Amino acid sequence: MEGKDIFNTLRRFDAYPKTLEDFRIKTFGGAAVTFISGFLMFILFVSELNYYLTTEVNPELFVDTTRAQKLRINVEIVFPKLPCVYLSIDAMDVSGEQQIDVSSNILKRRVDLDGKIIDENAEKGDLGDKSHEAKELLDLDPNRCESCYGAETPDKKCCNTCDDVREAYRRKGWALSNVDDVKQCMREGWKDKLQEQKNEGCEVTGYLEVNKVAGNFHFAPGKSFQQHHVHVHDLQPFGSTQFNLTHNIKHLSFGHDYPGKTYPLDNTFVPAMEAGSMYQYFVKIVPTTYRKLSGEILHTHQFSVTKHKRVIRQMSGEHGLPGVFVLYEFSPMMVQYTESRRSFMHFLTGVCAIVGGIFTVAGLVDSMIYHSSRALQKKIDLGKAG
Repeated sequence: MEGKDIFNTLRRFDAYPKTLEDFRIKTFGGAAVTFISGFLMFILFVSELNYYLTTEVNPELFVDTTRAQKLRINVEIVFPKLPCVYLSIDAMDVSGEQQIDVSSNILKRRVDLDGKIIDENAEKGDLGDKSHEAKELLDLDPNRCESCYGAETPDKKCCNTCDDVREAYRRKGWALSNVDDVKQCMREGWKDKLQEQKNEGCEVTGYLEVNKVAGNFHFAPGKSFQQHHVHVHDLQPFGSTQFNLTHNIKHLSFGHDYPGKTYPLDNTFVPAMEAGSMYQYFVKIVPTTYRKLSGEILHTHQFSVTKHKRVIRQMSGEHGLPGVFVLYEFSPMMVQYTESRRSFMHFLTGVCAIVGGIFTVAGLVDSMIYHSSRALQKKIDLGKAG
């Protein structure tokens, strides 16, 4: 008896009393509400599950203390109307470090006016076949020591090629004013090479590694050198050539890519309406760390850009150098993104809220439809009786 009394006492706390099956009325409206509410529950459950399975990324802001690191700059830019033989890539920063005519991690490829890559091997073969100096080049003594035309140094006493002479002049800070007087350049047909590539373009791909301090890198015509602590480009060998700086920045980024990142200068095409223009991109870089769920840490950077353009006219006093310049500086703050799993308890709470909420609202709608239809039916019955 005591056991039955305990069960009877517990039944009083049942929050879900059941009705007898005989007293339940099932209607067409109730069935329609059930199907609709069930469909909504399924849709919202799938949405909540998808949200739970995605990775949560939490941003945080810190003071940047990683100044000792090197910065990797990834570039892919096409100059459709500036030949590779004209183009130099230089980098320098406020610490005084300079990288002149970078070539170690940068690849320059010749392209035609349609943007297609020109086969370098085919070009070299054609030059060898049609050049009357080909036999002379083959007959040259490999141990020869030719003149550097006054630019000899203790480390570099011989200049056997045109590039050797130009490099020796660059190191001395001299401009090579008359290429016709340089035997090596005449023998290699350097001017013919300039003329041959006159109607070509150049694709530059690769990366630079620079110090993590303010600085700039630029793409400009002419051999670059230092003269009285001033960065100068030697344009004299190209004569009165007008340089068309039309460019297409396919990609520019700092550091590694991370999920969902887009870059403001990607696929930027800038047509040069006037020859001899200087294009400047002032870049503000924000150091960024991305921590993945696996524990891998990516050191990268976000940036914003301000663009500026001016036309260089030496006769009117508009001094400068035609080219594309990227001038960058760093923010003292660092952003850190951390991937994390979403809370299962939050997911469970969301599912319960979806099921309970829709069930309650559906019950109210069904009750409203049922009572409205009964009231309407009573009025119809009264009208027929009257």
